[in-house]
Amino acid sequence: MTTPVHLIKLSVGSESVEQIASWQKSRSGQRKDGRYYHLTRMFPKRTKEILAGGSIYWVVQGLIQARQRVERFEEMIGSDGIRRCAIFLDPELIRTEAAPRRPFQGWRYLNPEDAPRDLTPDAPSDDDLPTDLRIALAEIGVR
Repeated sequence: MTTPVHLIKLSVGSESVEQIASWQKSRSGQRKDGRYYHLTRMFPKRTKEILAGGSIYWVVQGLIQARQRVERFEEMIGSDGIRRCAIFLDPELIRTEAAPRRPFQGWRYLNPEDAPRDLTPDAPSDDDLPTDLRIALAEIGVR
């Protein structure tokens, strides 16, 4: 049995999880078979582990705040002839506990034991808190 591994990615320009959802819904040009995909230059080498139940964890304003299950990977060749990787994502964005992350380029692997827990649907949201305060609270373990 393959142990799942996750991806982690900055959602550049997003200020909230709701903005990610809205952006994905509006990207009709970035849909295939009605499914949203995230396009990236590099193919993960650990696709088998990711497809065994992995998700992409989104970093918004310095905090991991949500995840989406990865459904599949597909090669796409752009009009420029460059080979890219389409990461097809489940449309459901699942909120997670806030976990601070420093900026990084591209995506990284995230082991399950390092992934923040999912929030329950009735969990209070801290979206109204200033970003600096959310980061400080997450850094000291207040969730």
